[in-house]
Amino acid sequence: MSDIEKKLSAAGSALILDKPFLGALVLRMPLVAADPGWCKTTGTDARAIYYNPEYIQRLSLAQTQFVLAHEALHCALSHFVRRQHRIKHRWDLACDLAINPILVKDGLVPPEDALTIDLYDNMTAEEIYPMLDDVENMQTHDQHLYDEETDADTDQQSRGQSRPQPQSDPGQNAKPRETDPDQGGAPQPRPLSEQEKEQLALQWKQRMAGAAQQALQAGKLSGQMARWIDTLLQPQLPWRMLLARYMTAAAREDYNYTRPSRREGAAILPSLRSNQIDMLVVLDTSGSISRTEMEEFVAEVDAIKAQARARITLHACDNRLAEAGPWVFEYWDEFKLPDEISGGGGTSFKPVFDWVQRQAMRPDLLVYFTDACGVFPESDPGFPVIWLVKGKAGVKWGQRIQLN
Repeated sequence: MSDIEKKLSAAGSALILDKPFLGALVLRMPLVAADPGWCKTTGTDARAIYYNPEYIQRLSLAQTQFVLAHEALHCALSHFVRRQHRIKHRWDLACDLAINPILVKDGLVPPEDALTIDLYDNMTAEEIYPMLDDVENMQTHDQHLYDEETDADTDQQSRGQSRPQPQSDPGQNAKPRETDPDQGGAPQPRPLSEQEKEQLALQWKQRMAGAAQQALQAGKLSGQMARWIDTLLQPQLPWRMLLARYMTAAAREDYNYTRPSRREGAAILPSLRSNQIDMLVVLDTSGSISRTEMEEFVAEVDAIKAQARARITLHACDNRLAEAGPWVFEYWDEFKLPDEISGGGGTSFKPVFDWVQRQAMRPDLLVYFTDACGVFPESDPGFPVIWLVKGKAGVKWGQRIQLN
């Protein structure tokens, strides 16, 4: 074995002994010395870990453990299948910013070029992605080799938006690059097909569950890591589906067994009766939610409300109610964002609930679109409240749905 191979083997063994969950994940992946012509540091295609021997030589043993665990977590978290419509470079950054704080908290030592920003601690890649406004000077320390750039990336470049060129462009061709005979090492792997992504996502979920079980039996899985893994293994539903479920459940559909008129006959047959629901939607205008995000949220609610026969009252609030509100939309009306919505002050949720208390009718459902960083009323108002939250803040009562 070369000195580099011995170092990688020692790093993997140390992970198995000290961090058996991460070590078990790393052991699932072949370690492949890559051609330095395309691999500047490390990378993964969800099937193997590729490394530049010169880069590994510069790392300490502790940092080598970090980079191996980093690549394995990309795979265990199925980052290769979760990108969907998102721009590749920004998604790659979000994935690194989600993984690195987890590893640092677990006691691993990152290399100098690893991205760590405290603001994104305990957030998923989907939560971090929309918060990355300026990525011009940001770069991942590794390469994510499992997918190609999509039309969205091409569209971004055609609009003239700046984006840094990565150290190598792993997805520009479906074919792997040829190995430089002077350098040696493996050629760049081809991107995954959609079928391969689905198969690997299932395999990695099973591997993560097995690795967690082994670590628990060894007594070397921290409470924070255990809670994090348990959350990841739970079935996840998109916020749109959860919101639709709450809205349709509030529609109060029931059967009517009233006696028919004499002309309709003597038989009493059930008939479906649907009642319109009164729904209050509130937008946080303190500045934490952009107008574009508000428009996207309103469009989603508009797509659901006709099915639920929802009459929507829209309000906006920062630390006080918008003077132009409220706005009322029947279920047949298009639900859209009014032009006169404004804000920018602090955040308090009390004015909305004080306003509801002064009304003659209580809403069947209240949906508050916010970052949840504000002053809450002391007690539950006595009707269903859904907090659709951008960010990681908690709520004091009501149902919290994470906006991804």
